Amino acid sequence: MTSIIKNLKNHGRETYAVYYGDEFVLKRPLPTFDEETKNKWLAKQHHTKSIIDEIREVKNPLYNIPSMKFINDEEYQILEERAPGVPLTSAVYNGLTKRQQFEIINSVASFLVDMNELKPVGPMQKYHIKHELKFNRLTNFIDNKMSFWFNAGEVKQMARIRDKIGTFEYETRSAWSHADINPGNVLYDPNTSKISFIDFAEAGYKYIYRDIFAPLQIELDIYKRVYEVYCKLHDKSLYPMPSIKNDTLREIMKYRIMVVWLRRFIKASDDLRMNPSGKKSADNNTEKIAFMRQQMQNFIDLEKQIAR
Repeated sequence: MTSIIKNLKNHGRETYAVYYGDEFVLKRPLPTFDEETKNKWLAKQHHTKSIIDEIREVKNPLYNIPSMKFINDEEYQILEERAPGVPLTSAVYNGLTKRQQFEIINSVASFLVDMNELKPVGPMQKYHIKHELKFNRLTNFIDNKMSFWFNAGEVKQMARIRDKIGTFEYETRSAWSHADINPGNVLYDPNTSKISFIDFAEAGYKYIYRDIFAPLQIELDIYKRVYEVYCKLHDKSLYPMPSIKNDTLREIMKYRIMVVWLRRFIKASDDLRMNPSGKKSADNNTEKIAFMRQQMQNFIDLEKQIAR
């Protein structure tokens, strides 16, 4: 580790990081943590390392998983490889060639299959999708606060969506999952056209469609294509996957996408202020309301698209 230290900064809510050139990153818990919290942080790193080591053993050349080199328990330190490239946002993806885009879709689907098949899948069971949301917070906002900023038609629209998603359930099975597939956790290297998956802290048994219709695929608008490739690649003897044209699957897909957008809607609603204290707070309200209206338009467009 002879590279020059480039910078020191917070890395998430629990960690700060020292970057050693382009190759390594040394992470430690925040210095404000007490001994018990540091030990919980350390346990999470050991859990994460075991998951990383397992998926790296698959040795799939279509994607990269940076390794966790070591954990120093005494010093509360971990050393990781740095993933090359930049977060895979829609701006990055839309600037690529059709061939590069196809390679990304194939790589994402391959990674999801490898994760889901790494450990035994669970039996079919009923699942209520509202459990993935801060549903009570959504209900409180719609019933008690939303009319302060939105018209009656908009409140009615969101109440209808809330009621539908609150009762929606589907049959699925649990499978080993990354559980946090978003543009910040998938990096694209323009020099090699390879993608890297990082941040396995949330990995574990989740319900199978969660990673397939995840924020990354939704932002890039590739969720249908990723699903189709996933269906071709996975071991069909382990679990069947319905066609993209299947009506039940299309309903699942619709509500899984809505969950992603509703999380953002709820977060924005939490930031609204009933009585802005100044221009900055008022401008924040204006920005959040515009964002929430865009999410509401997304819901309308999605329902029309799925209905076709």
